[in-house]
Amino acid sequence: MAFTEIEYGVTDRIATVTLKRPERLNAFTFTMRGELIEAFDLADADDDVRAVVVTGAGRAFCAGADLGGGGGTFGHRQEGETVDGAPRDGGGTVALRIARSFKPVIGAVNGPAVGVGVTMTLPMDVRLASESARFGFVFARRGIVTEAASSWFLPRIVGIAQAMEWAATGRVFPASEALEGRLVSRVYPQEELLPAAYALAREIADNTSGVSVAAVRRLLWSGLSASSPWEAHAADSRLMSELGGAPDAREGVTAFLEKRQADFPMKVSQDLPPGVPSWPDDPYGV
Repeated sequence: MAFTEIEYGVTDRIATVTLKRPERLNAFTFTMRGELIEAFDLADADDDVRAVVVTGAGRAFCAGADLGGGGGTFGHRQEGETVDGAPRDGGGTVALRIARSFKPVIGAVNGPAVGVGVTMTLPMDVRLASESARFGFVFARRGIVTEAASSWFLPRIVGIAQAMEWAATGRVFPASEALEGRLVSRVYPQEELLPAAYALAREIADNTSGVSVAAVRRLLWSGLSASSPWEAHAADSRLMSELGGAPDAREGVTAFLEKRQADFPMKVSQDLPPGVPSWPDDPYGV
């Protein structure tokens, strides 16, 4: 696939998405938006892909929206795309596509991640950071608001008090503070970041059922909006019934008893049971 502002590749069942505008610190554009959505479409359609790692080229992860358009940067919106009558936020289209991924997504934040550069990571399942990473929810300092559905994601990840502190001040903070605030799971020296991300992806790819992981991902994320544990219990029960007698469950148990590596036969593209939640639901039909 010929991309111009990202790079996409698959090696050993792990897809790597690299933001690739290093001369602009990988600043976000509408072109990058479309390419990121397409990359996640490719990953979901490829049964050989078991996990996705997202990182940045050069010394930044993503410095936020490209401000080359000057003061009118945020007044421009792509024609024809609306939600509830308003032009759609470009970062939100990426965040919601990542949220819908059937494959687990690992963010390897190798440098500054500011504005949409950090909000696009929130629907990723795990965020790892290098010691040189910096984060900033800088929107109030630009006269705009948190975007990319981050008003939903961020408080659920770090809690409302921490989310409000970072969003209200708009300050840029180091990886150590991101770790303390639980925005990232672990911090590594720069040279160890990608190996750590790939080791985590490899553990998923080598040891788990792709269908199980896709179902678990949807259960956990959709469960954040459940009104009670009973909703989770009902969803769990449906999927345990649908998958408990399926080929992957038989293989998982047999491999355990035979003390060998499991070779799961089911495919995400073909074998997802109907009980897997459709998440996030789109009430606007966009």
